[in-house]
Amino acid sequence: MPKLDKTEEILALPAAERLRLVEKLWDSLAADQASVPMPEWHRAELDRRMERHTAGMGTTAPWETVKSRLTKRTRKRQRP
Repeated sequence: MPKLDKTEEILALPAAERLRLVEKLWDSLAADQASVPMPEWHRAELDRRMERHTAGMGTTAPWETVKSRLTKRTRKRQRP
């Protein structure tokens, strides 16, 4: 089956099924991290943030606080 046909089939799936497919694809990429190159600027940013955190200059928040903020932000964007 040509790739285009597969893409059209995937796009025709209900949203929940497409989401499950995305999750499976993401998991397959995460399982083989060496096959997904990280841009150097990502590595530099991670190093910078770790240095700030180690030096006590970074800020942290409990997961529940972060989750609450993100949930509120998402709800605001979804309102018409």
